[in-house]
Amino acid sequence: MTKIKNYAFAFCAVLLFVAELSAQQLIRTRPIEIDDVLTNPGKGFMTFQRFNGDNLNSGNGWTEGLTIDYQEFDGDLTNEGYPDTTIAYYRVYWKYIETADGKYNWELLDRALYTAKSRGQTLMIRIAPYGNDSKQDVPNWYRKMVDPNHEWKSPVPKWAVNPEDPRYAQYFGRMVRALGARYDGHPNVEGIDLAIVGAWGEGEGSQLLSKNTMQLLVEAYTESFTKTPLIALLMDEKTNKYASSLADIGWRVDCIGDLDFWAAEENGFAHMYDLYPQRIHNCGVREAWKSAPLSFEICGTFLRWKENQGYDREDVAYILNESLKWHISSFNAKSSPVPEEWKDLVDDWLKKMGYRFVLRTIAYPEYTVPGEMVPYNSWWENKGVAPIYKDFLLAIRLTNEKRTEVFITDADIKSWLPGDIIYDDAIAIPWDMPNGTYQMQVGIVDPQSHEPKVNLAIEGRDNEGWYSFGEIKVKKSKYGGRK
Repeated sequence: MTKIKNYAFAFCAVLLFVAELSAQQLIRTRPIEIDDVLTNPGKGFMTFQRFNGDNLNSGNGWTEGLTIDYQEFDGDLTNEGYPDTTIAYYRVYWKYIETADGKYNWELLDRALYTAKSRGQTLMIRIAPYGNDSKQDVPNWYRKMVDPNHEWKSPVPKWAVNPEDPRYAQYFGRMVRALGARYDGHPNVEGIDLAIVGAWGEGEGSQLLSKNTMQLLVEAYTESFTKTPLIALLMDEKTNKYASSLADIGWRVDCIGDLDFWAAEENGFAHMYDLYPQRIHNCGVREAWKSAPLSFEICGTFLRWKENQGYDREDVAYILNESLKWHISSFNAKSSPVPEEWKDLVDDWLKKMGYRFVLRTIAYPEYTVPGEMVPYNSWWENKGVAPIYKDFLLAIRLTNEKRTEVFITDADIKSWLPGDIIYDDAIAIPWDMPNGTYQMQVGIVDPQSHEPKVNLAIEGRDNEGWYSFGEIKVKKSKYGGRK
């Protein structure tokens, strides 16, 4: 009989506590949105063959496929005339990676990864099979093996070697697999370009590959990189569709901005009008952005757009808007400066590129007690053109001078596509949580350190990267609970 009375008392206490919670006032907060350019992981501009704080390329040219010429670093991460970045892009020829048959110069990439991390960046990598002259050839040992008397043809040959020679897929594929064995899942590798043939690895002539050769080259990447994102050059229908059938793969193009670069010699052809819209559709990659990143590269440089092509603001705005329509996340401007008169266009572009999270509204009870759940309702908006692709976590933090507690939610923020997101959840207050008034904060955090990694487009950010949105009282209930 005593047990029954105790259970009845406990049940009544729970009912009274629920009634107490339902009677209390909800705190409803609407954070103030900001219009700043936000520098965030996995999106925005990239440095090219350089790192944050390095001098940009002089003039309107750039370096291509060579080893990095490391600059002396003075501690200032600013890129003068160029946006802040979180990604460094390194493109290097096969010959520099595999210096002898089966001998890999990993120190080349290790140093680049270390430097990028020290400058607040991750590293995106392409190992290109060759460039467009004898100094940018395949590895010497491979050339001697397959075709020691090869003569180069200008201006840009489709092949520096015969890709249908089975040794090409064998040895280039072996290098790719060795790359994956060493770097797949590396926390500081942003992504790997799926490059199989053509000068600079841009895929020229991929449509001429036999099915067997194409599949062997593609599979070298998809079987070796199962954790690190792959980004395939937009090549041809059979190649891109085959790659996409094996994994969630992003795509990239390397001539964003070509409105008339070679139009006079090529019957008016321009990549932005006559190739990219059609190939995006035909290669079946229109929806790839929902699950994998898209990374584009400028055609020439911004200074060439201005000085050689004579582009005006209307031309630049058209190019940038097309890339947004295609759901761009990151951009390689080849570490060449942005003309001052276009800076406002680029800033507006950066605000839309990739993801941009705004917390619109969050509502929660004005107080709680130890051992109880605190429900909350939230409305978010992704004002960018793509989701976030990193395995970051949404977290709530309660903090005051006595105690700080971080609560990891089960929100799948990688599914937060552009537009509205409704996320409702609850956090469990520990039984030993001291009484007091706590700041309620939100952050998107690293899965290991639980430290904030993403800047939100709202006010309230503290020095650690958390965003305060209100206060909550933790107190002892007259029906139970603990101090």
